Amino acid sequence: MSTKEERALSEEELQELVAASDTGARSPHGPVGLMIAAVALIWSIFQVLLASPVAPYVLPGDLINNARQIHLAFAIFLAAMAYPLFKSSPRDYIPWYDWILGVGGAILAMYGYFFYEKIVGNGGLADDTDAMISLIALGFLFLAAYRTLGPVMVALAVVFLFYVFFGSSEVVPDQIRWAGASLRKAMSHMWITSEGVFGIALGVSTKFVFLFVLFGALLDRAGAGNYFIKMAFGALGHLRGGPAKAAVVGSAATGLISGSSIANVVTTGTFTIPLMKRVGFSAEKAGAVEVASSVNGQIMPPVMGAAAFLMVEYVGISYVEVITHAFLPAVISYIALVYIVHLEAVKTKMPTIGDRVVSMGKTIGGMFAFFAGFAILCYATQYPVGWITSLFPSGSGWVLSILLFAIYIALIYLASKVPDLELDDPNAAVVELPDVAKIYKSGLYYMLPIIVLVYFLMIERKSPGLSAFWATFLLFGILLTQKSLKAMFRGESDVVARLREGVKDLIEGMIDGARNMIGIGLATATAGIIVGTVSLTGIGQVMADFVEFLSGGNLILMLVFVAILSLILGMGLPTTANYIVVSSLMVSVVVELGAQSGLVVPLIAVHLFVFYFGIMADVTPPVGLASFAAAAVSGGDAIRTGFTAFFYSLRTVALPFVFIFNTDLLLIDVTITQGIIVFIVSTIGILVFTAGTMGWFLTKSRIWETVALLVVAFALFRPGFFMNQIQPPFEKIPPAQFATALEDASPGDQLRAVIRGPDFDTLDSKDLTVVFDVPDEADAQARLDGLGLVLVPEGDTIKLDEPMFGTFLSEKLASFDFYGDEPVQIAAVQAPSNQLPKELIFIPALLLLALVAFLQSRRAEDETPQGELA
Repeated sequence: MSTKEERALSEEELQELVAASDTGARSPHGPVGLMIAAVALIWSIFQVLLASPVAPYVLPGDLINNARQIHLAFAIFLAAMAYPLFKSSPRDYIPWYDWILGVGGAILAMYGYFFYEKIVGNGGLADDTDAMISLIALGFLFLAAYRTLGPVMVALAVVFLFYVFFGSSEVVPDQIRWAGASLRKAMSHMWITSEGVFGIALGVSTKFVFLFVLFGALLDRAGAGNYFIKMAFGALGHLRGGPAKAAVVGSAATGLISGSSIANVVTTGTFTIPLMKRVGFSAEKAGAVEVASSVNGQIMPPVMGAAAFLMVEYVGISYVEVITHAFLPAVISYIALVYIVHLEAVKTKMPTIGDRVVSMGKTIGGMFAFFAGFAILCYATQYPVGWITSLFPSGSGWVLSILLFAIYIALIYLASKVPDLELDDPNAAVVELPDVAKIYKSGLYYMLPIIVLVYFLMIERKSPGLSAFWATFLLFGILLTQKSLKAMFRGESDVVARLREGVKDLIEGMIDGARNMIGIGLATATAGIIVGTVSLTGIGQVMADFVEFLSGGNLILMLVFVAILSLILGMGLPTTANYIVVSSLMVSVVVELGAQSGLVVPLIAVHLFVFYFGIMADVTPPVGLASFAAAAVSGGDAIRTGFTAFFYSLRTVALPFVFIFNTDLLLIDVTITQGIIVFIVSTIGILVFTAGTMGWFLTKSRIWETVALLVVAFALFRPGFFMNQIQPPFEKIPPAQFATALEDASPGDQLRAVIRGPDFDTLDSKDLTVVFDVPDEADAQARLDGLGLVLVPEGDTIKLDEPMFGTFLSEKLASFDFYGDEPVQIAAVQAPSNQLPKELIFIPALLLLALVAFLQSRRAEDETPQGELA
């Protein structure tokens, strides 16, 4: 074994690594330890009650209205108790200064609660006392964030805060200088009102994120994490490169409920990485597979590292729409990662584990059948629920509860007939593959809370908080009773002892959930300073000007620079804070500069674009936290692990560029049939792209074959690019004929107008592309009025007056100066042309793919056999 591999951390050290990152490395014993556990438990109870339907009846109105302050108070106090401030700080007791920082920080976080009447009476404007206390409170917040999140988040927040105070200084370049703010105004914005620390991000953390994190902690405490890994290993472990494939699928399942890529790496990696090394993966490649799998878990709905709930607030669409749009890119990205692992295994002729021989086709078919069956089950649940509701309109809730309980009892009975799953030792002399046919019964009941969650989210369309509450409430029952019921069905005598174990599991799960939330709560609060700075200073426009200057107005370069900046801004940040920062600073850049270049995309596509590149910071050296965690497990070099993981993640890098230009991939405005076609074609496209970047398809690719595969992938992902070269998608209309074109168009048709005029802030001339649907009104004037347009024709030039307030275009054109010397005018008009279906491009693309496959298959037959797929 190499010297580097000997540096692999022990299980105890790995758990300390996760604790230091996610739950806190300090665990004092005795009364103080019990106190910390009790506070964490009380926090969980408070959050569960807050999300429950009975919240208005059991919690005082003041607590509900000031839930954000209470949420932050718990987080700051527990951060001081659980996270040492310095590396030299004690781990087994709490020093005096941490008591001051914890209690003081909690009291300061509750300032808005204690002085609510005074603040409302002042209209939210801070007086001198409020301002000084708020400034001190920010210091306490920064210390808490530093100990839980590290220096990067705090440094970023401090830089933005300095910009608030000193951005008006003459030493600041003119391009980014702003008017400045007094201490009272700044502190009102940052601490007293809901624009800064107590803004949308902390509100989402309070209302939604806590319940989902608690749900994941309880599900893992119940044993679901081990069950998912066992099932994945049992289904895929016998294949070539099977442990790596199991790592991908297991991490995907864990990522569904986990908000931390580091915890995901360590949880699944301690089992899968040693097995990957055992079948021939180097330490760096084994770690890279786990990193790529775990970070991908952050883009997988329904939690998406808590970013999904923030997108609801920032984008202004429903939660169901967010996860619908995010679903397909996440799924095909995981499919591609399984294929990457397969190609690595085939290229190096890796051995298999175990003595079972099952074909890859049957395995994939079985997995597809499982996931399809699970999806159909979730969807079909609405029909029996509907029948029961119609039969028992007043008591349907009780009937459904009894039916759910009966199903749970039946599944527990099935689980009692097989042994409980134990954690395997990946370093054992003989590794026995789990038999899926024998172990699947042991954890079927874990699917119930997931089905309940999906049902309430997707079918009932309840809020994420309420949906998570009911799923969590069911988990309470499972944790309390699963062990005692199994003991009873097995005829064992220790039923009462097992019931006590269940109570202990529930309490520990709630404590784990609260401790997992400390970092997320502080991350959302600290990121609120950056959001507040953007709204107070207008620095978003500065970022847009900066990127426009770097890119020279080139659309692709602009997206590349935004991607790089998102990656840099995301370095060292947890997923939630990462998304808040990159979305606050970068989304407006893409929207504004894209519109100037004629690229108009839905806002959700832009948010997903910056989110994808933000989380890539967890992979990319020199800061990639997940890569360092994987290297700690594998004993490999962290930098090489990070670069290999980034190479494996190229498909995650490519996908955002794809769905910016082809929103079909996000299932936007597509029918069910179109959605199925998009899924099939996109899956083929991502597999072809993977084969191209890996240099291996059916055998080692020649250079021209690699280029051909990448061209095929591009054509499958963005067929519109090639069709636009053959047949332009728009016909140009002279601006003077705009009113006529508007009148001739059918209601619902889309027209594009390029508006040119001086920018309100800089007075520089700019272009803005506006896309609008033709209104239903009968004549041109009525349609113009409906859009808010006031045309002032002068020869062939069509000038514009300021749009009527409250109309469709009033907000979109608000950035123009309509009262300067230079007029605002319509520079160009485009109407959709009768273009052939872009899907026709699939035909030559697939023919080219078939040609490459034919040539490679011929060549593969003449070469040394590379082994079977399974």
